[in-house]
Amino acid sequence: MMFDRRFVVAGLFSVMAMACTRPGVSREEGADSFWTLFRNQFVDASGRVIDSGNGGISHSEGQGYGLLLAVLGGDRSAFQAILNWTEANLARQDVALFSWKYDPRLPNPVSDPNNATDGDLLIGWALAEAARRWGGDAWASRSRSIRTAIRQQLVVERYDRHLLLPGRTGFFTSEAITLNPAYFVWPALDAFAALDGDAVWGAILSDAEKIVREARFGPLQLPCDWIDVGAGGKIVPAKGRPARFGFDAIRVPLYAVAGRRASLVQPIADFWRSNGAGQIRPPAWIDVVTGEKAPYPLSAGGMAVVRKTLGLAPPPEALDTDYYSAALQALSRAL
Repeated sequence: MMFDRRFVVAGLFSVMAMACTRPGVSREEGADSFWTLFRNQFVDASGRVIDSGNGGISHSEGQGYGLLLAVLGGDRSAFQAILNWTEANLARQDVALFSWKYDPRLPNPVSDPNNATDGDLLIGWALAEAARRWGGDAWASRSRSIRTAIRQQLVVERYDRHLLLPGRTGFFTSEAITLNPAYFVWPALDAFAALDGDAVWGAILSDAEKIVREARFGPLQLPCDWIDVGAGGKIVPAKGRPARFGFDAIRVPLYAVAGRRASLVQPIADFWRSNGAGQIRPPAWIDVVTGEKAPYPLSAGGMAVVRKTLGLAPPPEALDTDYYSAALQALSRAL
């Protein structure tokens, strides 16, 4: 279930000019222009969201981003196209979750049936929001099924905590459970609690908040991409993975601020503020144990998250040509 998160180092911003040559797209579209540009650049006619930084694959995360951005942008036709592709290609038949990856280069494009929890959260949230905005019992029912599957299949109770797994399989042993704090999509979880009640989601939300507060490492008190929860509930950087505040963890402050939980990520804001207050690009990652820093800076998408976290206006940059960076740009504006 793992793939590299690669931030574009230099300014590859020609996509704005290219997208603006397409029918119906202009530089004057306002707040929703980033969705329009993202759709034109990364969503094909079938509704597949294409990850340009990872060989043209698609995944449930990207489909979830596309669905959510389409809803927030008021683009019902794009929402339906993305949903149709997602259901046809990633929906599992045994449980209301989605296989995490589609690779068109393989004879079997969906060779790994495992899910990615952030993708499931995003898809379930987007469906609920579409039903709220546009009506539609089918969307509401599908969201409800996904929410039930997340609770039943992806939440385990161990160490006196409710732990939201990153995927259905492969993340727990008898010694520890591996989590990804960037998979705590707070606005989605809050929406689920509003729909299903605190009795269903309250403990999951509360324990996830405690985990984020405890998952702060090194002198800067930063989170890292992956963590292990072991005996006694002790939280440490995940064994066998780089102990970096990096390409996954960049979403921790994005979702926290969008979910009105800025206090959870105050150390991150302090770190970024000390590195130029959103004007200078900080390193793309920092090792929370050794202090080693990436030899290259954050992408445009990363800087959009920095400025959102610091309460600053979005950076005046065109949509990036890299899928993940562009997704962060669009989400930072939409959430």
